[in-house]
Amino acid sequence: MMQTVKMVVTGPFNSGKTEFIQTVSEIDVVSTERKITAEAEKIKESTTVAMDFGRITVDDELVLYLFGTPGQKRFDFMWEILSEGMLGFIVMVDSTRPETFREARTILETFRAYAPTPYVVAANKQDKPDAWDVEDMRIALRLDKNIPLLPAVARDKESVKTVLIELLQIIMREISK
Repeated sequence: MMQTVKMVVTGPFNSGKTEFIQTVSEIDVVSTERKITAEAEKIKESTTVAMDFGRITVDDELVLYLFGTPGQKRFDFMWEILSEGMLGFIVMVDSTRPETFREARTILETFRAYAPTPYVVAANKQDKPDAWDVEDMRIALRLDKNIPLLPAVARDKESVKTVLIELLQIIMREISK
């Protein structure tokens, strides 16, 4: 029997959520990217306004559905909608932008309030020279040592798979309890 697992990929603006899903999805990612203006344009040209959707077939019995949330606060009404039915979530954090760490912590707490599901935190952009050390990020994000904080590079397939497998293993342990 085919089992599906819904995972949500969330995090602040420009943390790598869309790229993370695009890197591993076996289908063309359904994306609601829109051109952005003003100060955000200096960082990137478009942003997710509703969601990104990707799919990965793990094997004959397991399919992962990945839902990426918008990162901008003005689209946060989508967060609760996207969290419905999720079995776990990933909080993407840009390791090079410590000014977003507090917002990442708030997003993590918001998603924990929506559903008490397993989660991991992905310290994205670890390939950049100005990336924070993962253990320093753990302190800054005030994460317990039992919360997986994984180094990641959203455009690297193996890195993305490592994050997804870690979350999937935690979800499977929870389901089998």
